[in-house]
Amino acid sequence: MFSKGSKPTDAYTPSTTEPARTPARGASPSIISADLRIVGDLASAGDLQIDGEVEGDIQSRTLTVGEGAQVKGSLSAETVRVCGSVSGQIKATTVVLDKTARVTGDIMHTSLAIEPGAFLEGHCRRLDTASKVSAANVSPMKEKDRPSDLGSPTVAAVNS
Repeated sequence: MFSKGSKPTDAYTPSTTEPARTPARGASPSIISADLRIVGDLASAGDLQIDGEVEGDIQSRTLTVGEGAQVKGSLSAETVRVCGSVSGQIKATTVVLDKTARVTGDIMHTSLAIEPGAFLEGHCRRLDTASKVSAANVSPMKEKDRPSDLGSPTVAAVNS
């Protein structure tokens, strides 16, 4: 019972050759709570909700940045909803900036909605419907990559 001999363990150890599991559509989102601060990149095949502070790039299927959340890094997802603060590039098929959103950075989108009261400082560029947003293909837009016809960054503060 208390011997020092080695025993086989029943603990699960993931194999490096095991394929990544994709969550079901109805699965609950992964949540970064308000009292959590993460420094590093996040990647999820499912839904992700940020209520805390993240310093790093984020990739997921759907991403929600909560009202009190602060994100410093690029975001890439099929759908991004921003209610908090984001400093970095957003690349998504659908982007929604809530009235409490504060975004400093470029937005690359197919569909963009900005509610009255939202703050945006950066370039907005509509993606062709033929080019799909891939969560695995995130690279911040460099100054040389920006179209020259965009001029200076967009600053929008929509008041109701």
